[in-house]
Amino acid sequence: MRYRTQDTIAAMATPPGSGAVSIIRISGRMALAIGSAMTGVEPVPRHAHLCEFRDADGEALDRGLLLYFPAPNSYTGEDVVELQGHGGTVVSDLVLASVLARGARAAEPGEFSLRAFVNDKLDLPQAEGIADLIASGSEQAAKAAYRSLDGRFSARVNELQAKLTSLRVQLEAWLDFPDEELELNDTSKFETEFDAAIGDLEVLVGQAREGTVLSNGIVVVIAGPPNAGKSSLLNRLSGYDAAIVTAIPGTTRDALRESLSLDGLPLTVVDTAGLRRSSDPVEIEGMRRAQLALEGADRLVWVTDIRANLTATITEVRDLAGDDAEVTVIQNKVDLVTEEPGRTENDGITAIRLSALTGEGVELLTEHLKALAGYRGDSAGTFSARTRHVDALKRTEHYIRDARLQVIRTLALELAAEELRQAQSALSEITGEITTDDLLGDIFSSFCIGK
Repeated sequence: MRYRTQDTIAAMATPPGSGAVSIIRISGRMALAIGSAMTGVEPVPRHAHLCEFRDADGEALDRGLLLYFPAPNSYTGEDVVELQGHGGTVVSDLVLASVLARGARAAEPGEFSLRAFVNDKLDLPQAEGIADLIASGSEQAAKAAYRSLDGRFSARVNELQAKLTSLRVQLEAWLDFPDEELELNDTSKFETEFDAAIGDLEVLVGQAREGTVLSNGIVVVIAGPPNAGKSSLLNRLSGYDAAIVTAIPGTTRDALRESLSLDGLPLTVVDTAGLRRSSDPVEIEGMRRAQLALEGADRLVWVTDIRANLTATITEVRDLAGDDAEVTVIQNKVDLVTEEPGRTENDGITAIRLSALTGEGVELLTEHLKALAGYRGDSAGTFSARTRHVDALKRTEHYIRDARLQVIRTLALELAAEELRQAQSALSEITGEITTDDLLGDIFSSFCIGK
């Protein structure tokens, strides 16, 4: 994405299709002129004006509200005009086409939010919080995304930046004025400040990791032999009959994907065709798709009948998925035997005994999946985060720990000051103070058009 400051952009800000209201957003130096030409109204800022929307020939297209937000007090920091009309695909397209015909161009995905970022209305975590809020798959994820949008993640990063700045100032002062009376014989004060910064950073890394899980969720693929209870397990987890369950082997032909929430943890479960030898071309295609689903999963849940030999099952699943696959074995149909629901560890693989039919032991699986994802369920202070945030925080921690060693052990203050500079640069990547056009393109291109 290239940021073209001279362009005026326009897009639908509401989903396409029929609805009560359709909103077309215009941003840029021509926004007011276009809005006035469309309506014949010279709008008062931040007032709603009832008017007709007309095309270039003066023919009325719709009746609705015109709102004008002058720069810099708008979402993008530019002049912004909104045309709020009746929802409907045809009429909305006609109004948008008339806006574009008057000199605006169609906005790229995320370009409104990109302009808000460039004009210092949002930093990157706040902008990413918008996308996460829209895409949130649970109540907890939505609340965490709003905390990022509200600036709480950025505030934590800025607090840490201030602590590192204080440390750098002290080190730089000693380096720049070595002849002054600046004693450095006792490094305990530095040690205390470094330890405090590292402690804050460790908490922040933990919250960011949980925020990443809330934003991304996890993908679990259910696989195993026919009639082991895979579809029954999906139905049990989803809480309704998402999959057809019969005693006939090969009932599931295609991969069935369901989006669920485990106590707030977004979870995508993919139920796959039973893996067995077959001459049925449709069933063979289903098994091929099952293999593809396995490759993109965070976790493979292998469902087998509890009466099958567990050692042989583990060997089978490793032959199929590879030794490095993240696997959990479900010994299903515990209701048919005398064993109780439970959990065991077998050669590095967790095996859970449960009954998908009755629900006995299913809570063991849900707690297991939450633990694997690093999700605690107590998300009161969690904010949404991305993998790039966790990576930057881990690099920051590495630099701070190295700086601490340079000061405490060797008094190599020049090296410590450089490590702290690197730490602050890594933190600046999070908020967008230091960034690249490629990164901005990756972030904002994932937004919907109109945001």
